[in-house]
Amino acid sequence: MTVTHLLIPSLLRQCLSYCLLGLLFLFTSTVDGLAQSRVDQLSDEQVQEFYRRAQSSGLSELQIEQAAMSQGYTLDDITKMRRRITEIRGKSPRSYRGSGEADTSIVRTLPSGLSRRRADSLGLPRIDSTSLRSRVFGASLFQNAGLSFEPDIRIATPKNYIVGPDDEILLDIYGASSDNFRLRVTPEGTVKIPNLAPVLVSGLTVEQAEQRIIARLRQGGFQGLGTAGSGTYASASLGKIRSIRVTLVGEVVHPGTYTISSLGSAFNALYLAGGPNPETGSFRRIQVIRGNRIVRTIDLYDFLLRADQRDNIRLQDQDVIRVAEYQTRVDVQGEVRRPYLFELLPGENFQTLLAFAGGFNEEAYTASISVRRNTPRERKVITLTPDEFTSFMPQRGDRFTIGRILNRYENRVQIVGAVMRPGDYALENGLVTVGDLIRRADGLRKDASTTRANIFRESDNMDVQNITFDVSRLLKGEVADIPLQRQDSVVIQSIRDLREAYNVTIEGAVNKPSTFSYVSNMTVADLITLAGGFQEGATANRIEIARRIRSDSTNSQTNTEIYRFNIDRSLRLTEEDARFLLQPFDVVYIRTQPYYETQQQVFVNGEVLHPGVYAILSRTERISDLIQRAGGLKPDAYLAGSQFYRSRKLIGTDIRAILDNPSADGNLLLQDRDTLYIPRRSDLVEVQGAVLNPSTVSYGQRLTLRDYVTQAGGYTENARVSRSYVIYPNGRKDRTKRFFGIKSYPKIQPGSVVVIPFKPLDNDRLTPTERFGIFSLIGTLAATATTIIINLSK
Repeated sequence: MTVTHLLIPSLLRQCLSYCLLGLLFLFTSTVDGLAQSRVDQLSDEQVQEFYRRAQSSGLSELQIEQAAMSQGYTLDDITKMRRRITEIRGKSPRSYRGSGEADTSIVRTLPSGLSRRRADSLGLPRIDSTSLRSRVFGASLFQNAGLSFEPDIRIATPKNYIVGPDDEILLDIYGASSDNFRLRVTPEGTVKIPNLAPVLVSGLTVEQAEQRIIARLRQGGFQGLGTAGSGTYASASLGKIRSIRVTLVGEVVHPGTYTISSLGSAFNALYLAGGPNPETGSFRRIQVIRGNRIVRTIDLYDFLLRADQRDNIRLQDQDVIRVAEYQTRVDVQGEVRRPYLFELLPGENFQTLLAFAGGFNEEAYTASISVRRNTPRERKVITLTPDEFTSFMPQRGDRFTIGRILNRYENRVQIVGAVMRPGDYALENGLVTVGDLIRRADGLRKDASTTRANIFRESDNMDVQNITFDVSRLLKGEVADIPLQRQDSVVIQSIRDLREAYNVTIEGAVNKPSTFSYVSNMTVADLITLAGGFQEGATANRIEIARRIRSDSTNSQTNTEIYRFNIDRSLRLTEEDARFLLQPFDVVYIRTQPYYETQQQVFVNGEVLHPGVYAILSRTERISDLIQRAGGLKPDAYLAGSQFYRSRKLIGTDIRAILDNPSADGNLLLQDRDTLYIPRRSDLVEVQGAVLNPSTVSYGQRLTLRDYVTQAGGYTENARVSRSYVIYPNGRKDRTKRFFGIKSYPKIQPGSVVVIPFKPLDNDRLTPTERFGIFSLIGTLAATATTIIINLSK
């Protein structure tokens, strides 16, 4: 028993081919002496031998079958042989795995050429479609790229699936006999089983097609297949599924005909077409038409609000989906959970609409709702109360606005400031006066100002008025308690809020000079301790405190008092220290010992015997002393090029003159971080500025400044020769001098820098074009004046 050559799996075809080939050998071979044997008389070993011979055959099934029938054997003989092969495989399955093993790798596949979703470009006229899409409830459903409603092809075969052309039915036979078949449904709606009449399955469910195919197989040799007690069973499933074509018309974004899989649903087709048109389409009246008959009306709100997919039916070939125009659409705005444009069907009231909008949110004002309605001539406003929610029927174009509750409290009073528990309290029985409110707040704090407090009360015209009262007298019952009103705010000030913030300051030789908050009973030693204690050079016997004079007197000549005293440097408690207490705004100054200084150091580098860092010994130490402490000069020291730096600036000094005469003015007193550098002799001279080739040249004892300029290419056109100067290695400078027209150039020393300045740019100089224009104007004016003079002289 086989199927057509194109549909049978390769292993199954080979198995049947080998069986037929063995049958041909059986009835044609004279060597084995079995030419006239009947199939029923063959032993299992002989059938197995024929099966092994069939493995080397290259003939097709049809060729083997034709060869057997040409020898005079009937289809009954061939059928019996197939039955024997099946029986032997059932007894010894391992001997026939190559031909009869079920193909467990078969998976369901989608057909090719399915429609894909078009680019999302609505192109709707009149209004912004993107804005409308975001306002219409449900429009975003079909714009979500992650929600395509594509069918899952890995689900179990639906029993109510209707078989059609191009479907593939997978039939698996198991039990006493095993086999599997792939049966392709032809365009005529049948499946072809060779040697058997075609089986019509189109229009049947998979379950019905299975029973019909099994019934036909019983006629072809599988006797008792699928019946109780036979031991042989069969099941059918879908292999490759077909594609179907459905048409979407009406108010869809992209109407047209779409190719989808036969497992596709109505939501899948709607998604491919972009869904209902947000401008005109209905989301609640979507009709599925099959054979000119409406088989389902889809309400997308069932899926959006309750995840109900009963309307998401499986489509069939040539189904039509029609999206009708919406009839009633209303707008819900304000304090609801889903403020959208909603579509209503006849008979749905405002309560239903409110459910669509998700109900009121937490800030909604529900006492009344404002409705704006269009009339034939103008608009009108309707106020909707909660009693009318179930009876009020919205109309097309209605706009419902749910307001927000007021930012007011119907029974709130407040107390803030110097009480133990400031906050909001409910105006209710047991709390009706200011005294009740203070007691409910657990009373006053110790820093409360009891002489004056305020009540800020909202008047009838929404203005705020102030009511002042004495807290102390009110709590003692000396004055009448004050009744509270809604929105009252009681403010009790702290004495700290009614004065300038108190602090004290410490400056000078302490580790952390700063300003600290004032506390009572603070002494100078306490403040020094807060400031981290004395610095190493601080003196404890000259402490000054500057104190404000608070009294305002015209006789006072000063506004500050100064106090001086000594304290123990170790900050031990003494009677004198304990007697003097600081007051707010005191400033304490800690002095430094008069001769205390930190170590200061200088640097000497270059051609000295012991270069390095040296501490300054005294305030009178000078440059010559530093050179002497460094062991004197090396033989290669070039004193003319010595450089002395202070604060990273080069100070021009003549070290040779200093060493020759230590009392010379250039022998400077040393300061912290001074640096002295004594180089070796440099035989180079650098030429900079307005020369043709600024460069560094070798030193020549007899060469003058002009000679070095010549080696640098000479002067440029804009050189200021008379302003030439020389920078010597020690930082000193000398310039060119002129006496009675005779120039005197400075001498050049090794390591010098010759600088030729540039002339300043003449931005006011006229260009040749400007000069030509001026001359032309002057000539024209002169010719005009001459003409006038000649005319006047006539």
